Amino acid sequence: MLSVLRSHAAARVVAIAAYVLVVEWTRALAIQAPGAAAVIALVLGGAALGVAAVGWPAGRLGLGTSRLGLRLLGGVALGVVLILPAAARSGAAPMLPVGLALAAVAVSIGEEIAFRGALYAALEDLGGAPAAVVGSTLLWTLAHALSHPPAFLGAVAAAGLLLALWRWACRDLVGPIVGHVIADLAL
Repeated sequence: MLSVLRSHAAARVVAIAAYVLVVEWTRALAIQAPGAAAVIALVLGGAALGVAAVGWPAGRLGLGTSRLGLRLLGGVALGVVLILPAAARSGAAPMLPVGLALAAVAVSIGEEIAFRGALYAALEDLGGAPAAVVGSTLLWTLAHALSHPPAFLGAVAAAGLLLALWRWACRDLVGPIVGHVIADLAL
């Protein structure tokens, strides 16, 4: 019986990982389209990533409502930590056009629900917290290989690790969502 449960958990991990990688890489290719098509691809990509969480209870995804104020405050702190290196480097923050800002929010939320929500929970079921933290971070970095320059992938991995560690330590996805949104809007 235990082997059946493990094989089911492994199949779920493979299915979620394949799905989120296909969505991320498709989105990365689609945003090369000019103008509004790129914004639409980002919004649809964010929504498609959220589909990875269908069937998961909110509590397993880290989306409960207890201590929401503290979780939101934690997310702001994560966002500040994520943007500090860029803020120290540049004098002025770029301003995103409204459409692109909304698209960045959609992608940030979708990525967190997919990577630190559903994928993390599936990996945790399969191999515990270490597998969830390491696996979600590795797949997160791999998913960004088409949309970010190779020199930036170390920073992507570090951000993914920070967000995954928060998810593990606090059993929370609200903080990573807020932190990711802040970072994407600021960078």
